[in-house]
Amino acid sequence: MKTLITNIKKLVQVGSSPRKWVAGEEMSVLPCFSDAYLLIEGDRIAGFGEMDRLDRSKLEETDFLQEIDASGRLVLPSFCDSHTHLVYAGSREIEYIDKIRGFSYEEIARRGGGILNSARRMRQASEEELYEDAYVRIEEIASLGTGAVEIKSGYGLDTESELKMLRIIRRLKETTPLLIKATFLGAHAVPEEYKGRQTEYVDLIINEMIPAVAAEDLADYIDVFCDKGFFTIEDTDRMLNAGMKYGLRPKIHANELDFSGGVQVGVKYNALSVDHLEYIGEKEIQCLLGSDTMPTVLPGAAFFLNMPCSPVREMIRAGLPVALASDYNPGSSPSGNMKLVMSLGCVNYKMLPEEVINATTLNSAYAMGVEEEVGSITVGKLANFYITKPIPGIEFLPYAYGSNLVDQVFLRGKQL
Repeated sequence: MKTLITNIKKLVQVGSSPRKWVAGEEMSVLPCFSDAYLLIEGDRIAGFGEMDRLDRSKLEETDFLQEIDASGRLVLPSFCDSHTHLVYAGSREIEYIDKIRGFSYEEIARRGGGILNSARRMRQASEEELYEDAYVRIEEIASLGTGAVEIKSGYGLDTESELKMLRIIRRLKETTPLLIKATFLGAHAVPEEYKGRQTEYVDLIINEMIPAVAAEDLADYIDVFCDKGFFTIEDTDRMLNAGMKYGLRPKIHANELDFSGGVQVGVKYNALSVDHLEYIGEKEIQCLLGSDTMPTVLPGAAFFLNMPCSPVREMIRAGLPVALASDYNPGSSPSGNMKLVMSLGCVNYKMLPEEVINATTLNSAYAMGVEEEVGSITVGKLANFYITKPIPGIEFLPYAYGSNLVDQVFLRGKQL
């Protein structure tokens, strides 16, 4: 089956060959074609270019050609959301009220809320219930333009519940058209039964959880919440070492609550990404420069928790790449709307429209290890893209922050 999309007002984020990422000043450069076409064959991008270079004679050989007129509309590669926790049991709006009343993230956690609240619910919920709820969330983010998503465990905090979460993620991989990566995050918090015995819980992760995850091949990556009040650099060092022995590349929750050393330990172990980064200074920036680790900022979480904004402009000026992701979860970022993430990137982090598009497509694809498959309009990549409603240009996407501008979504070459 071939699909031909014609008269595209602007075809955005095009590339002649796969790119690793864009960094520094290059983040403000966004390759585009005006008055363009896009050809899809099967689940892959087969060609693209300007309309006056379209050779229709090569298309007449097939009887299975669908043509879509995209006059006045933009076509962009689907969003890649490289940091989510969208498998969870129940919402946490009561804690939201506590936040409004002035309780901090750490105070809510000490009172048994936060991650521990979700862990209690996770252990009680059935696998089928969790899968059905997560499937609804997957459908929602896909309709909003997301075509690739990383999903973490971390609300189980015991071996069986963590495995349950990862099995659900595997099932989502098998039953949805999105490109999904799974991350083991047993070190999301210290469970209540290990209060005061953190080292013993770290031992459990190393000696029982990681081998069990690896035995079922349930995860692509390992993550640790290396931050104030959670896991120390020494804890993180031990768990990353253990995970890497089983082929799990690190991704780190780092520097959300303080200067934790999470960035440095992430770079030390060649982490694919270090995420959050509300607290990052010259030492962290210099550590990241020259590394293969993607700094990933989560604007939704900082917005929802009213936290400091990561110094994105300083990172870009220093020559770093930056990715943006949603952190979709029930406690600190209950939204997977990546278009809203772009708007927050522009308003709160002073990023240009071109920069936020790069940060939510190509760079975030790298941050979840799928940059060779998605993240740009490139021949041979998966045909994951969306067609907008008629809009003036790319600037309108983050500008119209409350409007759903996605008209049609294609994943693996098929229209949703």
